[in-house]
Amino acid sequence: MSRFKKWAEREYSKKQRVIVLFLGGIFFVVAIPFFLIIASSHIDKWLHFQTFVYGAINPIIGLLFIGIGLLFTMWSIQVQFFVGRGTPTPMMPTQKLVVQRPFNYCRNPMSLGTIIFYLGIAIWIGSLSAVGLTLIFAILLMVYNKLVDETELEERFGFEYLEYKRKTPFLVPRLWKRD
Repeated sequence: MSRFKKWAEREYSKKQRVIVLFLGGIFFVVAIPFFLIIASSHIDKWLHFQTFVYGAINPIIGLLFIGIGLLFTMWSIQVQFFVGRGTPTPMMPTQKLVVQRPFNYCRNPMSLGTIIFYLGIAIWIGSLSAVGLTLIFAILLMVYNKLVDETELEERFGFEYLEYKRKTPFLVPRLWKRD
């Protein structure tokens, strides 16, 4: 964890953060979806999976998921960038604990948005293996968030993070107010 703490001690310029966000965007919005489409195509053929394509329904539902996922992800990144003065990447973490919207709905809104985005792609192309790959990605992402992110945030922000963690769900947003 000391490496993460060392990265968190330095505040980065807007230009540096924009460059990191641009590179991360290429990876998460272009490279991973490209891999998802290509890999699922090969897996579907190899395992003889039929696609689930229902005319215009797939692109409509897929685009709805893609749009919602991207909006939630971009909103999370924007709040981390401007309010937290950091990025989602471990090398340029936020300088302060971010607990305002969308982070008051769940502790991992960016992860939730990313998973919804990839599920939208899987639905659009109608691939069972793309859904499976997305679920594997989601599980790995949640394990990383639980074991690495939360440990690092507890170390950096202490009681403030523990209190936030106690009040805020991990991934599935609570849309109602708890007493």
